[in-house]
Amino acid sequence: MNMLKYKEVIEEGDLVIIYLDVRHMYPLTIKNDEVFQSKYGALKHNDCIGKKFGSPVPCTRGYVYVLFPTPELWTVTLPHRTQILYAADISFIIMQLDLKPGSVVCEAGTGSGSLTHALARAVAPNGSVYTFDFHEKRVELAQKEFDSHGFSSIVKIEMKDVCSSGFGLKNIADAVFLDLPNPWDVISLIIDSFKSSGGRICTFSPCIEQVQRTCDALHKCGFQDIVTVECLQRTYDVKKITQTILNFKHSKKDPSLTDDNPQEQKIRKEDPVSEKSDVNKDEPSDCETVTHWSAVPPLETAGHTGYLTYASYIKLD
Repeated sequence: MNMLKYKEVIEEGDLVIIYLDVRHMYPLTIKNDEVFQSKYGALKHNDCIGKKFGSPVPCTRGYVYVLFPTPELWTVTLPHRTQILYAADISFIIMQLDLKPGSVVCEAGTGSGSLTHALARAVAPNGSVYTFDFHEKRVELAQKEFDSHGFSSIVKIEMKDVCSSGFGLKNIADAVFLDLPNPWDVISLIIDSFKSSGGRICTFSPCIEQVQRTCDALHKCGFQDIVTVECLQRTYDVKKITQTILNFKHSKKDPSLTDDNPQEQKIRKEDPVSEKSDVNKDEPSDCETVTHWSAVPPLETAGHTGYLTYASYIKLD
């Protein structure tokens, strides 16, 4: 299944995303005569073959949608081997690293491959992603996924401890991403990986103490425009609000005290709040109920994921 080339019709052997609802999605490889069990009953794989992606497919107690596997959908359905980055951070990383088709980016560590899939699509079709991880089993599983998802020509994965030896690449990278416990130890080792024109770097760290040490290392190694940001999502709930409005009967004013009356002007000049004095004499009359749509913020905001630190590197001869 090639995630980089969309196709319309589902075939045997394709990876698909089974969509039940926004909180329940599952990756599934279509195989003849097999059955997938869900809360809507049994889904026969044979019923999916020949259908268009995005079509509803009947189950024994309802139906599900069968979707094409994009990097975004893979992020929310992939098997977790480590903690992963999600769409909010991923989209900002790709933008800040200025990735485009043909770019070359180096990543450490690979983890579950969530970001790697998005990086591969961003630099396709003629760019490259070099990704590194020190864990042998994670590297093996990630390699299988990259190959089966059509990324073998773009993603090159290697088992390596970059904290001790760097990437082992020279004059090749437009951008570097580090998701490591101690990125400050790696920065001086990967400078030679940047092209002669320089490039951009991004580090992901959960703790502010890690950010401080990383920024110190970036500054010492000659990086410029060092910025740290935090992506926090705040979801508003749009719903109907009913409010009760209390109407008042206004007290009568002295008709002689009009805006054109010199006496009224004198009172306003000497006592600016006198104009509001009638409000205190208002008496409640009747109530009016008004219903309208409103965007209501949550009482609690979603928690912190991590800090993204960006910087630019310019090689000086």
